[in-house]
Amino acid sequence: MSAIPCLADLTLESHELYKSLWNCQQQAIRLNCPQIVSLSQSIAPLDPLLFLQEYLRPHQLHFYWENGKKQTAIAAMGQVLAVHFSGQRRFEEADAFISQQQQTILKITTDSQPINPAKFFANFTFFDQAIQTESCFSPATVFFPQVQITRQQNHYSLVLNFSIHPQSNLNKVLEEIYHFQQKVDQICQKSNYWKISENLPYNPPLETVANYPQNFKTSVQSALNLIAQNKLQKIVLAHSLDVISPVPFQLIHSLYNLRQKHPDCYIFSTSNQQDQYFIGASPERLMSLWHGQLETDALAGSAPRGKTPEQDVQFAQMLLNSEKEKREHQAVSCYILQQLKKLGITAQSSPLQLLKLANIQHLWTPIQATVPNHLHPLKILAQLHPTPAVAGLPSQTACQHIQDYELFNRELYAAPLGWLDMAGNSEFIVGIRSALITGNQARLYGGAGIVAGSDPEKELAEVQLKLQTILNTLI
Repeated sequence: MSAIPCLADLTLESHELYKSLWNCQQQAIRLNCPQIVSLSQSIAPLDPLLFLQEYLRPHQLHFYWENGKKQTAIAAMGQVLAVHFSGQRRFEEADAFISQQQQTILKITTDSQPINPAKFFANFTFFDQAIQTESCFSPATVFFPQVQITRQQNHYSLVLNFSIHPQSNLNKVLEEIYHFQQKVDQICQKSNYWKISENLPYNPPLETVANYPQNFKTSVQSALNLIAQNKLQKIVLAHSLDVISPVPFQLIHSLYNLRQKHPDCYIFSTSNQQDQYFIGASPERLMSLWHGQLETDALAGSAPRGKTPEQDVQFAQMLLNSEKEKREHQAVSCYILQQLKKLGITAQSSPLQLLKLANIQHLWTPIQATVPNHLHPLKILAQLHPTPAVAGLPSQTACQHIQDYELFNRELYAAPLGWLDMAGNSEFIVGIRSALITGNQARLYGGAGIVAGSDPEKELAEVQLKLQTILNTLI
């Protein structure tokens, strides 16, 4: 790949950029409503995680996303727009907000290369209402960042977004644009993928402050009683582990660890404005919509990885032959197909296969469909969440019992997190294998699907394995 010049060489001539800002401001004056200018340009190779390390500030919203298999990563921070919703219409209201705001955005690009467009970022809690007054995250949060760095294989881009008001000082806006560009240019020049791993902070032992395995096993048994009475087909029960570190957890180094240990998962991080971070390594994509082509995954049924190749094959065969695991998986696959059909989407399932991760393997059915143009991503998302992979069947009954059995607030655990761009593309994952971090405290989450034939001891072992996955990466 040929070298990309420094940002200063790519910047529009000042008078041209000023003219674009002026046109945007005239629109703001005519409509008596702020407008947004979105400036996109290619940059030299820059690890988005490194940019997050260098530029993230306290009390900022941020979103980090990485998929090692696809060689994609996004770091977004700051907020030009941020809004919160709650209640049963939260997906619909978030969709309306994004559609409305897109009409106010003037897009500017500085070169003819393919540009990753500006994105809206969104996260939704598992339940549509805050369960407790001390909830860290709103039931729905949508934000449009001030700065976004994107890697798409060998192409890297910068997006800068600014709100232009009728009274905005355009010269100051220009100064801010040049400030960001110079900062990114400086980081590009010293960019080193290994820099993040250098001088790792001291990693002292963690203290477990809350973990109630007996309560989890009791809940599993109670759920099995309901299943035996035909009141439930399946329920997913989560378990939490609260830990305290003598020193604050280091977000960037934890994400780097997740990247290194789980390259086959989606690495993610998002935040509120009180410096609380929700991070994880999720194997589960809820939906991806690209140029009208939908991809989603039925992911349920699991087994550990073997310590030897022979043992690994043995565990895989046991998983593929397990009636209990296949029944759990089939419930998820059928649910997704039925929910899509309600939207008029006819989907196709690929053959059942194994998804092998670092320390666990799952039954996996990829599902594809063509989506009509009038169906927006959040409408599909609302139809899919929560799947039986994270809730159960029937969904409403399972969710009611989840709140009875679990001793903690799920927050963003097992809920959708992702992005939408202005071309109708989007991608959302499910926030599992995750942790909520507040300073030197962390709450880790793991869950297991309970169906007829489940064993409380084995289900506890499964969730403890998932908790260990995230615990081992915290720095």
